[in-house]
Amino acid sequence: MPRFAANLSLLFTELPFLDRFAAAAEAGFEGVEMLFPYEWPASEIAAALQNNGLSLVLFNIWPGNWDAGERGLAGIPGRETEFEGRVAEALRYAEQLGCLRLHAMAGLTQHGANVSTYYANLERAARMAEPHGISILIEPINTRDMPGYLLSRTEDARTAIEAVAASNLGLQLDLYHRHLQQGGAEAAITEYADLVRHYQIAGPPDRGEPDAGDLDYSLLFQSIDATGYRGWIGCEYRPRTGTMAGLGWAQRCGVRFDGKPLER
Repeated sequence: MPRFAANLSLLFTELPFLDRFAAAAEAGFEGVEMLFPYEWPASEIAAALQNNGLSLVLFNIWPGNWDAGERGLAGIPGRETEFEGRVAEALRYAEQLGCLRLHAMAGLTQHGANVSTYYANLERAARMAEPHGISILIEPINTRDMPGYLLSRTEDARTAIEAVAASNLGLQLDLYHRHLQQGGAEAAITEYADLVRHYQIAGPPDRGEPDAGDLDYSLLFQSIDATGYRGWIGCEYRPRTGTMAGLGWAQRCGVRFDGKPLER
């Protein structure tokens, strides 16, 4: 069974950010992910990871001005130099934090995001990351939650990965986004197993805990196991009644956060 990583941008938000690492470890997680680490010095995050025996498994390259509605730079023409600088920044953080996966957000079509710029920037990012042993990931995001996002369909992610043809460019498959945009989450696990470097989960339609909603995650976890995947699954959901109150979903779905067999 794959291991589960707590997304500290969405989970344990009852606590200050640097206190969330200890809470995640106490809850049984061995890995964490986050949206953006750049508000904090890498040294402080590194200390929080080390003090709690945690691995940082994923974070995003800076996406532009999030508060102003920007959702990535990789597909935005005219900002290639800025994107390259932000990739370099993310690589510096990743090196200090031992993180091997970076998500490059594509941007919005209403801001000019286009496929040709996207492919060129992904090739550039993958080339920059390759000497560090770091993978660049792309994630289809549903257009209900993020209207106008350039990459919303899983087959378009495959096309991008094959067009760029970099060995360290892979798929971040969020089953919540896949379900809302296209359905067929279980089929996608099998169809895209050769590309997946990281999974994320949440319960549609409200993005809450995975044991309630439209998807049977007990079945989906078995499907992931059947592909031989041994990486991380990011818990990128919004707790319905508080993080700790909702953590019982794992046992109800027949899994443990550390990936070990569930005791019967």
